Amino acid sequence: MKRVLILDNDPGVLDVMQEALSYEGFDVVGVEEANNLDALIADYQPHLLMMDFALNGTDGGKLCQQLKTNAKTSRLPIIIISAYSNKGFVPGSYGCNDFITKPFDLYDLIARIKVLVGQVIEKPMGFGERPDAM
Repeated sequence: MKRVLILDNDPGVLDVMQEALSYEGFDVVGVEEANNLDALIADYQPHLLMMDFALNGTDGGKLCQQLKTNAKTSRLPIIIISAYSNKGFVPGSYGCNDFITKPFDLYDLIARIKVLVGQVIEKPMGFGERPDAM
């Protein structure tokens, strides 16, 4: 089971993401604070980290840069999520693997996560298709 760590200071967003990803078969841990993030990553060993760009007292972009320049966490895929528009945002500028704006489409979010953790994305059955025709 793939492990996803979510860092978001909005409990409502955190709850929705945890519920959706758990339903999709991910093992999910959500936290609202960046305190002891290095220790949490070392203990939980997530396959992916999703973090809000604007955290209480912490810049998610700078935190992402720190994780990507640390030899222990540099290969960890990171998605930055933000209520700010991604206009002019270059994901590589912070070292993140993807950037998603809030509000986001849950299906799109899950598809992006599956790509980053190397899971096969199942094609949803189209209207009028028979299961045996796929």
